[in-house]
Amino acid sequence: MVRASRLSVAAALALAGLAVLILGTSGCGRRSGGPLPVALIGDASALDSGSVRLSPAARTLRGATVEGLVAFDARGHIVPALADRWIITDDGQSYIFRLRDGTWPGGARITAETAAAALRTALGRLSGTALGLDLAAIQQVRVMANRVIEIDLAGPVPDLLTLLAQPELGLPHARRGAGPMAIARRGSTAELSLIPPEKRGLVPAEGFASHARSLRVDLLPAAAAVRRFNDGHADVVLGGRIDSLPLTEQTGLARGNIQLDPVVGLFGLLVESDTGFLADAPNREALALAIDRDAVLAAFNIGGWQATTRIVSAGIAGDAGTVGERWIGVTHEARRALAAERVAKYLASGKPAPVLRIAAISGPGTRRVIDRIAADFKAIGVIAVQVGEDKPAELRLVDTTARYGRATWFLNQLACAAHKPACNPAADALLAEARLATDMRERARLLGEAEAEITSANVFIPISRPLRWSLVRAGVTGFAPNPWGWHPLPPLAVLPK
Repeated sequence: MVRASRLSVAAALALAGLAVLILGTSGCGRRSGGPLPVALIGDASALDSGSVRLSPAARTLRGATVEGLVAFDARGHIVPALADRWIITDDGQSYIFRLRDGTWPGGARITAETAAAALRTALGRLSGTALGLDLAAIQQVRVMANRVIEIDLAGPVPDLLTLLAQPELGLPHARRGAGPMAIARRGSTAELSLIPPEKRGLVPAEGFASHARSLRVDLLPAAAAVRRFNDGHADVVLGGRIDSLPLTEQTGLARGNIQLDPVVGLFGLLVESDTGFLADAPNREALALAIDRDAVLAAFNIGGWQATTRIVSAGIAGDAGTVGERWIGVTHEARRALAAERVAKYLASGKPAPVLRIAAISGPGTRRVIDRIAADFKAIGVIAVQVGEDKPAELRLVDTTARYGRATWFLNQLACAAHKPACNPAADALLAEARLATDMRERARLLGEAEAEITSANVFIPISRPLRWSLVRAGVTGFAPNPWGWHPLPPLAVLPK
């Protein structure tokens, strides 16, 4: 028996270049007579999205112009792209994709040979990254027929479709993406439009032009993006994170314009050095003990945002529940006292007070977080100073959303292959064993042990889950909060009937 996904009638417009239709939002947008003005937080470097490690803005643009086998709709659900259907074998170790009939840019037919070659190249480029670890179970990509490819796995990867929908897994041909959108660049502005189906080697779609609009995407700093929305010159702002969240407090906007995504991921301090004070795990733990997480979160007054001391979000798929919150029943005062004892012991050896640089993106939200952390560190005898995100530092403020909702994503971020300082080789061995486990309970057990190892190494100091926000004017269609925290552009270009 196999599980199958087939292109439905409702999804047929994806083959016509209308990647997804969003039916759950009323209205047609304030500027339906012209391009929809979108402010994307980022800079012009996002337009050169050939890098392996894409910025959030570059991921948004690449996802619109270079599609993979599958893609996301506005709600984060998987929809057809280069593949119009697929089947998954019962053991979860083989995915077979039938490619859509059509052409690459330039007119060459899309074939299994060309798609498989592009996929192998994309996978090779990701070697040595956390995303590469997520895909490490892929053994081979095989051509089965003219328009059929198979992905064979060493062990089940329940979220393989979600991984294949990532912009980094977009499949170009002759250095050009297959759509679904064309892009014209002018400085830090990009105009994107859906490619008519006949230009993609597909059957023409009746009424295509009347149900498609272009997007004018301006890449802007967060403050400028919010200002443009507040002045009425943008209908959508995408790419908001904790660093820029306070900017929305000054706009006087109706609360309905601010959309928060239900994301999980890592938000906390990553150890970037294993020398000096940070050479020993107990000292790194002292920093984790010192932080008053509730006070950090209180600076933003976001309902439902909760502190955590865990690496893996509780209750996530693949979480065995064997690792819980740390220091349960120990007051913050007692934690701080224990941390101060460890710093005092370090100083008693004749070493100077630790000065730790924290690399972080600039912004008023970042300032709130770092100021709170610096105060907590000062209370135990450690000096913390913020530096630019591209500067050398002992610690880094990490704010990244999960690519898929499973424990392996969190742990792969902290594996030695992705991050060397203070990493735990024993955890890596457990992760490698878990990838090959076919029994899901055994896999969860191994992942729980790996999380315990990484936790004891104190390579990452969790604070909470990340925050992702957007500004969306009433009446705009094609936008929906989603669990991945970034929003595909093609749905915004589709006008409802």
